[in-house]
Amino acid sequence: MSSTTSGARPGDRYGSDVLSGDWRVPRRGRSAELAAERGLVVEDAETGWTGAVVRVEKAGGTHVVHLEDRRGRTRGFPMGPGFLVEGRPVLLVPPRRAPGSSAAGGPGSSSASTGLRPGRTASGSRAVTGQRARVARGSRIWVEGRHDAELVEKVWGDDLRVEGVVVEPLDGVDDLAGALAAFAPEPGRRVGVLVDHLVAGSKETRVVDAALADPRWRGLVHVVGHPYVDVWAAVRPASLGLRAWPEVPRGTSWKHGVLAALGWPHADQRDVAHGWKRILGAVTTIADLEPSLSGRVEELIDFVTAPGA
Repeated sequence: MSSTTSGARPGDRYGSDVLSGDWRVPRRGRSAELAAERGLVVEDAETGWTGAVVRVEKAGGTHVVHLEDRRGRTRGFPMGPGFLVEGRPVLLVPPRRAPGSSAAGGPGSSSASTGLRPGRTASGSRAVTGQRARVARGSRIWVEGRHDAELVEKVWGDDLRVEGVVVEPLDGVDDLAGALAAFAPEPGRRVGVLVDHLVAGSKETRVVDAALADPRWRGLVHVVGHPYVDVWAAVRPASLGLRAWPEVPRGTSWKHGVLAALGWPHADQRDVAHGWKRILGAVTTIADLEPSLSGRVEELIDFVTAPGA
């Protein structure tokens, strides 16, 4: 098994962007009505513009849905037919509101305050109610550190509890080979690993390649990664009101450099912790994350929950 970088691979249904790829094309059929709830990710079939619903408004007697793409750009489209959700044609209709509530995205709207669609988890999955958390599986998902684990929990926590998947921080991947040897994966005890900065030529890629050279882990360990030096950067800047993450000079701690550039306290680890809480607090749904991270997490969840895993 070879390590996975941020680029799409042949036959990879996830790709570097969960909104692109051949897996989305296909079984066409009659458009089904779907409420344009805030956070719903849709594609305009004519232009290919893909984004999350940020608001719905009425202009000139026509309802307009505004979609924000992963770069923070927003564009409005007349509501109705001509949209795709996960490759399936839909007819967008205005979201229903309880008496006294405002239009989608407006003040007083519960979806505007949380970003969550009714009946959906933060990851966009259908919410399961009245079900106790499943007993933990033998399989695990490993991430590099506590911030990675907290971000995964924030977005996928409900899904992971239903599936009985435990996420464990590794405190870095420098000794990934040793961690695998200690865990001893076997059928029914798979390991999915999410690695920061898994790009060609990086130290992380060399560490992963060395660990996966052990033939014992073939089919039992799946390593994927995102291109960011730190998982903070996988949070979309627009979610924090930023145009882009600041550039940090080489040789400077990325976290401290970002906090300094933003004008936030950055003197010590306590300031870093407060900065992370502020960033994490801006994340409400999967739409607040870059697809190059969210697609990888979805891939690992599928790996450790596959039949026989």
